[in-house]
Formats: sequence, C-alpha cells, structure tokens
Amino acid sequence: MKKLSFVLMSLMLALSFTVSATSVTADAAGTKVKTFANCTEMHKVYKGGVARSSKVKNKGGTTKYKPYVSQALYDANKKSDRDKDLIACER
Repeated sequence: MKKLSFVLMSLMLALSFTVSATSVTADAAGTKVKTFANCTEMHKVYKGGVARSSKVKNKGGTTKYKPYVSQALYDANKKSDRDKDLIACER
C-alpha cells in the first residue's frame, strides 16, 4: 500500500510540474509585449516604470513609485533605460 501511494504521489507531482511549465511557455509565446515611444507614454500605464527583475536596485536616487517587474516588457523597452540600471523610465 505504501508503494502504491508513493507512486501515485510521485506521478501527481511530475504531472503538476509538466502542466505548470506548459502554461508558462504558452503565456510567454502567446502574448505580445507593448513597446512605448517614450517614458511619458509608459508612465500612463506603469507609473514607476518597468524593472527587468525584482532584485534590481535604482542607481538614480529615491523614486516616488515602485516599478512594475517584467523581463519581456523591459527588454522590449530597453531604449528607455538611460542610466542602464535595468529599470526603464523609473520615477
């Protein structure tokens, strides 16, 4: 009985990883990332700008708003990161 429950739990765990990895891949491939012409347009949607990672620190001093974290969105709007601190249009 213990072997059967162990096998079933292992199968369920493996299946959950497969399902979650598939949904992340489908989301990343299926969505289009918006590019903004300038920081004024980006601030209308993302007040604090866009950061590439949650571990990124702002080099420009204090900011008023917390940036939205998205690697794909940052990569699409990398041109707006003047100080190259991996946060585009921070304010």
